[in-house]
Amino acid sequence: MDRNHSEGHIVLPIFYHVDPSNVRNLVGSFKTSFEDHESKRPTDEVKRWKDAFAKVGKLKGIHIQDNKSETEYIQDIVDDVTRKLMNSAPRITSEKLVGIDDQKKMLLGLIEQADIRVIGFWGMGGIGKTTLANAVYEEVSPKFECRLFLKDVSEKIKKQGDESLRNELLSKLLDEKEICIDTPFISYPYQDRLNNKKVLLVLDDVRDPDQIDFMGVKYFGTGSKILVTSRDRQVLRNGRANHIHEVKKLNKKDSLQLFSTFAFKLLNPVVDFQDLSCKFVVYAQGSPLALKVLGSNLYTKSKKEWESEVDKLKQYVEPKISQILKSSLDGLGELEKNIFLDVACFFKGEKMDIVEKILSNYYMGARCGIRNLADKCLLDSIDGYHISMHDMLEEIGKDIVRQKCKENPGKCSRLWFPEDVDQVLRYNQGTISIEGIKLNMSQIEELQLCPYVFENMFNLRYIYFYKPEIGKEDWNPKLLANQVDSVSLPNKLRYLCWDYFPFKSLSSFNPKNLIVLKIQYGNMEELWNEDDNMDLINLKEINISNCNKLRKIPNLSGAINLELLHCSNCERLFQLWDEDNHRDFVNLREINISNCTNLRKIPNLSRAINLEILNCFNCKSLVQLGNEDDHLDLVNLRKIDISYCENLRKIPSLLGAINLNFLNCSRCESLVELPCLNHLTSLRQDKLRLFGCYSLKKLPQVPSHFHHLNLSSTKIREVPDSIEHLHKLQRLSLSKSKKSQEA
Repeated sequence: MDRNHSEGHIVLPIFYHVDPSNVRNLVGSFKTSFEDHESKRPTDEVKRWKDAFAKVGKLKGIHIQDNKSETEYIQDIVDDVTRKLMNSAPRITSEKLVGIDDQKKMLLGLIEQADIRVIGFWGMGGIGKTTLANAVYEEVSPKFECRLFLKDVSEKIKKQGDESLRNELLSKLLDEKEICIDTPFISYPYQDRLNNKKVLLVLDDVRDPDQIDFMGVKYFGTGSKILVTSRDRQVLRNGRANHIHEVKKLNKKDSLQLFSTFAFKLLNPVVDFQDLSCKFVVYAQGSPLALKVLGSNLYTKSKKEWESEVDKLKQYVEPKISQILKSSLDGLGELEKNIFLDVACFFKGEKMDIVEKILSNYYMGARCGIRNLADKCLLDSIDGYHISMHDMLEEIGKDIVRQKCKENPGKCSRLWFPEDVDQVLRYNQGTISIEGIKLNMSQIEELQLCPYVFENMFNLRYIYFYKPEIGKEDWNPKLLANQVDSVSLPNKLRYLCWDYFPFKSLSSFNPKNLIVLKIQYGNMEELWNEDDNMDLINLKEINISNCNKLRKIPNLSGAINLELLHCSNCERLFQLWDEDNHRDFVNLREINISNCTNLRKIPNLSRAINLEILNCFNCKSLVQLGNEDDHLDLVNLRKIDISYCENLRKIPSLLGAINLNFLNCSRCESLVELPCLNHLTSLRQDKLRLFGCYSLKKLPQVPSHFHHLNLSSTKIREVPDSIEHLHKLQRLSLSKSKKSQEA
């Protein structure tokens, strides 16, 4: 009790078959014992004992009685002592634990659930899986009879073998020296001994699900918990994880704090380095490893050195970071590796669905390969709209490609670095090795292209020449046609994206493998000759927006898999196609011909059964949607925009367009009447827009669920009796209509 008073030691009384009140009040058998001591010991000594026991009797302790076995009481005492020691241990705020409290709390809750035995920690290299697993392990380990954190499992198995590592694990769990099991399975008596143990085991960096089973975790006793960290989600699935937790990236605030801890030995950056610190935080994208390595490298360095480091990171990943992330590529098959390099060099940030289609056209099993890369954290989540990966993984992928052809970019499989692309195109250094080229055209000087610049690139699959923020400013194109009308393109092309295309046509190109044709602000007068019988079987997307010299869309009869057709702002375009040859656009989902001010007619679309969006905004010359008796019985059609089509007089029947939810006819000044709309239960009242239909004389038949109908600035003269079927109608707007003016 003296140590309790002087040094704050914890006192845990054990009342062994004695009533705590007898100790506290010094009565009963306790009083008899003290009377005996008083006759034998000095009075002041006995008095100190009495005072001490009186205080002990007031403390909360463990009262041992006959209601349960002493073994159970011993376990209670051990648990209580351990718990008190854990709670009294000094809490040291470690830089490693920044930003993980919420995840840790959630995982501690999972461990308490009896039906969860194996928990997977999943994430990319350096994201903090081991740190988080260790934090959870430290928190709960006192509750377990046997506990072990086995770090770098895959690396240790590679160095010492799986049997050696398993024997080491069993020796520590069972507290027995030199266990030696050289068979594939753990046998008697070790199975039974493990079965009687409540074990907490962390298996860190597992890359094969067999490594989990081999360690004998299935023999652990009731209440055991196995925490497994891995970069591969499929490993955790096959390892029968009951729950897989994706370790989250650090947010901006926590990232800045962690970075500052290493860069300044402070929780916040020094004022003069605030902006530079934020640049490193953005680069790290929530990776604790990157934040720690970058911060440590910059500690005590000057501002100029910091600025130099920022520039360096635009091309090179820090070696310590690169080494860990590159290890994620170990064991990738040829398919996965090629897909990873294609995404890193060309497709990061592109639409997921179209990337899948492009890659599937070239690689057998590409969709499966993409998902495998996502499971290994080499691609971010692939369930969204765009395909993405961490910037550092992108740079590592590019570095792998570039290291093979540093001195001769013409022999690289993939080109994206502006200086390399410029050299290859300017000096005609292309070879059979080149499979793809991506170029930000704003980063090169003006370049005259000869017509045979791509002739030696027989294996070229991707051309991606782009201008960032295209169309936002006047811009002089950098890639120019050298007094020729066309350029020879390889027949293996899958993806042709070329902003400000300088040639007049694609007539010398066979697009049999082409999936995406994206030529915005091009100089084309025609795509190809009308008489050319092009093989377009693989074509999924055409985007020729803002090609102001283009007058006609050529023969597309073979494009039976076409899904998107974008021709917006083609001001001279007067004809889409000859409808006699185009009856099978069954896969077409979207047509955008907005601002095609010379287009007079849209061909028959009755066979475009999967069409969802038809955008004809501001087609001022448009007089006809299909033929006179056409029906837009397109069950998938959701949106029609014909606003500002000043000369359009009639809309075909929409009887079958039962899922239409948007119909914009605003400023269709010549529109005389609308087809029947009362069956369109999906049509929203705020999405039927008729303002400025100055020639509209008759109240349209609209769905009965409408509460509001806006017929402002129309020529409607009377409200018919049939309006009674609109029993939910609360407001009818006729302001500026002919009727209101007469009234």
